[in-house]
Amino acid sequence: MPNLDTTKDLFADLVDTVARALAEDCGTGDITAELIDIETTANAAVITREKAVICGRPWVTEVFRQLDPSLTLDWQVDDGDLVAPNQLLFTVTGHARQILTGERTALNFLQTLSGTATRTRHYSDLIKHTQTRLLDTRKTLPGLRLAQKYAVACGGGLNHRIGLFDAFLIKENHIQACGSITRAIQRARQLHPGCKVEVEVENMPEFQEALIAQPDWIMLDNFTLTDMRDAVSQVPATIKLEASGGIESETDLVAIAETGVHFVSIGALTKHCQAVDLSMRFR
Repeated sequence: MPNLDTTKDLFADLVDTVARALAEDCGTGDITAELIDIETTANAAVITREKAVICGRPWVTEVFRQLDPSLTLDWQVDDGDLVAPNQLLFTVTGHARQILTGERTALNFLQTLSGTATRTRHYSDLIKHTQTRLLDTRKTLPGLRLAQKYAVACGGGLNHRIGLFDAFLIKENHIQACGSITRAIQRARQLHPGCKVEVEVENMPEFQEALIAQPDWIMLDNFTLTDMRDAVSQVPATIKLEASGGIESETDLVAIAETGVHFVSIGALTKHCQAVDLSMRFR
């Protein structure tokens, strides 16, 4: 289920995402930019004020392309690069009005996605001594699902399912509505035999039932470390184990990874995103 290829859909979606963001900010026009003569040109530099993993180049480039294709961007970093405070990220040269109109939208994308990538890299580094990998979730900012999943990948994490359409994740309410874990898994196989099937379990008896029903993945929801280790010792090579919930601290994350589960899914990668501090200055 990880390593889903989002590239094709991502860049098809990018143009519309940027257009909506610009429309939201510009409305009927940037009245402050009208203070500047239409022929005035400028060169602006964007730096980071803090250490970060950069992500968002395609969105920034598309912002300025939509506003004025004649603007020239000169990037000094790539997505996924670790940068230091006060490091130059890129310059943009051309009509001053369009640079200023695009500044906030461009930086919003770059700050937000870099924040996601930076948090992901931090968490990934904490567990790099284990075989466990970080997964994202569907707890993303509305309208930025693919963008944030791209940012997670830039930070060293893995993409889980993209949405409700590309893989099964059978949770407590699905199980109750279907009647049992076994029945839900069987129904999933019948409906979409080509899709991965994951089921969430909340205790060891449910885990045992899931093992017999043979999904592709089992999510251990809020399991104790002891029960996680027990599950790892029993799971066959054909089934992957994902731990979720109960991660209140970085210490918890490390302890969970050290149980030997294949994956840990963390909604905080995308929903608790803290924007990276960036600055644009005319030179």
